[in-house]
Amino acid sequence: MEVQKPKRVPTRKILETLAEMYPDAHCELNYRNPFELLIATILSAQSTDRQVNKVTKGLFEKFPRPEDFLDLTEEDLAEHIRGLGLYRNKSRSILQTCRILVEKYGGEVPQDRKQLEALPGVGRKTANVVLSNAFGVPALAVDTHVQRVANRLALADSDNPLETERQLMKRVPRAEWSDTHHRIIWHGRRVCAARNPKCQICDLLPYCWYGKKVKKEKGKYEPAGR
Repeated sequence: MEVQKPKRVPTRKILETLAEMYPDAHCELNYRNPFELLIATILSAQSTDRQVNKVTKGLFEKFPRPEDFLDLTEEDLAEHIRGLGLYRNKSRSILQTCRILVEKYGGEVPQDRKQLEALPGVGRKTANVVLSNAFGVPALAVDTHVQRVANRLALADSDNPLETERQLMKRVPRAEWSDTHHRIIWHGRRVCAARNPKCQICDLLPYCWYGKKVKKEKGKYEPAGR
């Protein structure tokens, strides 16, 4: 008999288990202020946090403020961020965003969602990351890890990131949005990979319909370490 998504999801058990598994979960992009987080998050599209951190270490030392970025041409900035995915498009978006920050917001990053999303290169996910981590506003940014893990745990049932976010916001208490976002990302990076997830070592297996499905399909697991 095929394992189906459950009609009733043990949300509290899942959230408590995630908290036990990842008590120190946090944003893994390196930043010192809202501006650096904004730029790092724009750069993180189709790139790993590790790759971004390598690039921004020197970038933010040379150009710590949006005003400093405006001394660069698109070609100059592209050379600094070469190696990251879509680096030419990101160079254009970052310089346009820096110009808006300087001319419209006095060099400061706005704390309003609509104003953030109006910046070039900034979508809902990036805005959520900045609001949550830089300004302490509860938010649930849905990246590929959150999209995958939330659906595997039946905390959401959608192929659309925005709908996944909406469903998570209904299930997860608002005060836990930001922490849950980080914990799900850590789980996706460390255990619940897109391919070959480590279901055999996952503490969430008792509550995970997807893990039970994989277990049934593959049979008895071989022991493995984290």
